[in-house]
Amino acid sequence: MESFSRGWNFLTQAWKMAMADKDLLKPSIYTMIVGFVVSIIGIIPIVLATLIFGTDGLIGRVILAVLGALLVFSQYAVTYVFSAMTVKLIYDYLTNGDGRMDQAWQIVQRDWLDILSLAAASTLVNMIKNAVRGGKNSNFIRQGIASLIDTVWTEATFLVLPIMVIEDENLKDGLKRATYIVKNNLLLVGISTVGVRWVTGLIGFVFGVIGLVLGFGIAFPLISIAGSSTPLIIIAIILGVLVASVFFMISNVVGSYTSTAYHTCLYLWARNVEHAQQGLPASIPAPLAAVLGR
Repeated sequence: MESFSRGWNFLTQAWKMAMADKDLLKPSIYTMIVGFVVSIIGIIPIVLATLIFGTDGLIGRVILAVLGALLVFSQYAVTYVFSAMTVKLIYDYLTNGDGRMDQAWQIVQRDWLDILSLAAASTLVNMIKNAVRGGKNSNFIRQGIASLIDTVWTEATFLVLPIMVIEDENLKDGLKRATYIVKNNLLLVGISTVGVRWVTGLIGFVFGVIGLVLGFGIAFPLISIAGSSTPLIIIAIILGVLVASVFFMISNVVGSYTSTAYHTCLYLWARNVEHAQQGLPASIPAPLAAVLGR
């Protein structure tokens, strides 16, 4: 319960930053919009390939696997590009009191190759995770291993991305740096101590339920009124989906921004602990300090 309370307190601290500097939220909103467009564009060739080659033959399966991997890579790339911008904005806000979008874009231009390499690595890990999980007859052991792979890699990327952005490291050196930080116990606050994932997960669930209830509540009466009018039924369904989508998107923005803010602060504290070991002045990032009462 204390972990959840700290997670909630961090969320409020992170959003105080966002309210003080609205630029901090922009990349998370861009992620949602661009990610949606990329997904729609990426689904089109998959649908066409399915219609042309089917899913039974070897050629069809190979083509679908390649197109699916490219779509996953594109989605990761979009997420990491805008997450890198968020990291830069939060870092500048905490150190200089102002996060600037133009400097965040410069970071993307500087690190685009490293960001794409991280997206490629995540795509590969995702393929391995799916292979381990197996198909419909997968047992709970394989499911557990697949979930572990997903959790470990997700946390690794959350830490590697700030290292890439703040220390200008590539993927290989970023992973080595992250491993060093973990092995030397420089992360004094872990996921279990500040339950950010629990809080964002609960918010996502609540907003998802609200979105579904409101979407259904709008669409169902309109469909009943429409009777046999197909155009009106389609309009009713579209309205319901749009209303539900708004809540899903808000949930995604909250989760994306809060998680990135937390892991950026977590990395900065780890770096400050390292500085303190070298006799340099160090402090806890303000949002974490407020949560931990330090």
